[in-house]
Parts: sequence; structure tokens; C-alpha cells
Amino acid sequence: MSYQVTIQPSGHQFSVERGQTVLEAALAAGLNLPYGCRNGACGACKGKVLSGRVDHGEAQAGALSNEDRKQGLALFCCAKPLEDLVIEVREIAAVKDIPVKTLPCRVERLEKLCHDVMGIWLKLPSSERLQFLPGQYIDFLLKDGRRRSFSLANAPEEDALLELHVRHVPGGFFTDHVFNAMKVKDIMRIEGPLGSFFLRESDKPAIFVAGGTGFAPIKSILTHAFRHQIQRQMVLYWGARHLRDLYMPELPARWQQAHNNFSFIPVIQSPLSEERWTGRTGHVHEAVLADIKDLSGYQVYACGAPVMVAAARRDFLARGLPAEEFYSDAFEYQGAPSA
Repeated sequence: MSYQVTIQPSGHQFSVERGQTVLEAALAAGLNLPYGCRNGACGACKGKVLSGRVDHGEAQAGALSNEDRKQGLALFCCAKPLEDLVIEVREIAAVKDIPVKTLPCRVERLEKLCHDVMGIWLKLPSSERLQFLPGQYIDFLLKDGRRRSFSLANAPEEDALLELHVRHVPGGFFTDHVFNAMKVKDIMRIEGPLGSFFLRESDKPAIFVAGGTGFAPIKSILTHAFRHQIQRQMVLYWGARHLRDLYMPELPARWQQAHNNFSFIPVIQSPLSEERWTGRTGHVHEAVLADIKDLSGYQVYACGAPVMVAAARRDFLARGLPAEEFYSDAFEYQGAPSA
């Protein structure tokens, strides 16, 4: 049995099989709805159900509140139709024609970027290139059927190697392998590009908010923007727990010196006494709130842990940011399986 879903305002239609989510079916039909984590944690796929009923599935309360549900909102990465639907959601036309590929790749280079972040550079077969939008991610396809998602840190123009930033999660099945066993020349399988986190065309100033390795997709976006001489005002707030966790800070510092339309504000949540940090402290999104009282004229691109992304969305919208101008990619870190 299948249900018919109609998207407004485009009028596009697609079928959803029993047990399938709205997002899964839309992507399979070649319709790119916005999404981030795909597990109900980030809220990037939130839209309105104009008619029909859905099973909300595993939507997390931080991303879909009871008030949201009363207003007819749903997370389409979790929502499954119980009857034919009419939904209201913006479509991402820019990625519609980019094919998602499954490809072999070789680990070409490994470099520790700081004490717990590994840089991985992957080489595709000589006949292949991965077309992607800056900000998108790839999945590693593991032998046991599991997947691990990582954002591409290189710009599309620099596609001879694919660059990833992997933070070590103690007990994490894949990140333990990366830090303890992965070797140059290892062969992996990937699928991509995936995701709808990319820079939209606009004259509005853009605020980038990164937590930890959330810098990776923003590095891709900003490298591309500078290469194409995008002149809109851009600022990066990059947060880390301690100063030692802030890897590659010299890169955005160089960007700030080279580009008059860009500024870089590192924020250390809990600096250690021996680090002698004299810069900004606290939660990274709160530094934005301290600097900008009215966000109604901005776009925001937030990437990092789901709790940071959710807090930024809540507090930025309360400061006047239009909901449609908040774009996010929430990283769900997976540690050791529970007993």
C-alpha cells in the first residue's frame, strides 16, 4: 500500500510506501527536501502537514515540540504517512540534478589535525569525480551494513582528493578504527553527495556558527565563496570546549586578513588555566547573541552537535531571524553501543 504526497507550493507529487518516511520517498523520487541528521535530532527537515495524518516516529522533543505538533508541523525524516498528505516545505532545487554515486576510494593521506581530530584525504578512481555543493557530506559504507557520515571539507573545485575531518569518539566503532587501525592505501566505499547544507544566494550578511568539526562543511563553503569572490558580509563564530580542541585556527585567521568582507571569532567554552586564553568564552551561539541584537536581516548557517544547533535555532529565531533563513547540519556523534 502506498500514499500520495503533494508538496506545496510547487505541486510536485510522489508516492510513499508503507513503512517509508516522507523524506526517504521524496529523495527516491528525485525531489530534494531539506534535511540534516535524518534521525529526528536537528529539525532541518521540519515542514507543515496541510492535510492528512502522519506517525511522527522518533522525532526528538528538542527538534519537534508539542506546540509544533499542534501547529501541524512534522519532521519529514521521521514522519510516515497514515493517509494521503498535502505538505508545505521548501524544496532544494540546486541539488536536484547532482547524481548520488556509490564509489570506491583509497585513503591517500592521514594527518592528525589536533589531539582528537584526524584529517582524511580520499582519492577516487581516476575516471571519477564527485560533483557536490560546498557543505554537503558523504557516507562511508561499512562492511556490516552500517554507515558513517562526514562532511566534505574541501571545495568542489579542489576535488582531486576528498577531505574529511573526523573527531575521535572514545569507544566509537568507526572513529576508533580511524585513529588506531586505518592506513594509507586502505580501500573504502562511499556514497554521496548528500545533504542540503549549502550557501544560498542572497545579499544578506551570513553568520556561520561551527562547533568542533562543524568547521569542515563551513571550510568548504567559505573556500568556494572566496574563490568566486562573493562579496556579501560573512562572519564565522567557531566554538570549542578548550583551546587545544580548536584545530586549524590559522586558516580562518588568514581568511580574515585576506578578505575585507570576512571576520573570524573563536569562542572557547571552558579554557584551561594553562592555555592563557584571553578571547571570547562561553557557548558559541551566545557570542552571536551578544554581538547582534536584531537578526532579522541575516542568514545563519549552523553546524555541530544537535544540542548546539537546536539552541541556536531557538534563540536566533527569538531575536528576529526568519525561520527560513536558518540552515543547519547537526552532527550526531556515535560512541560505543549500549549494553
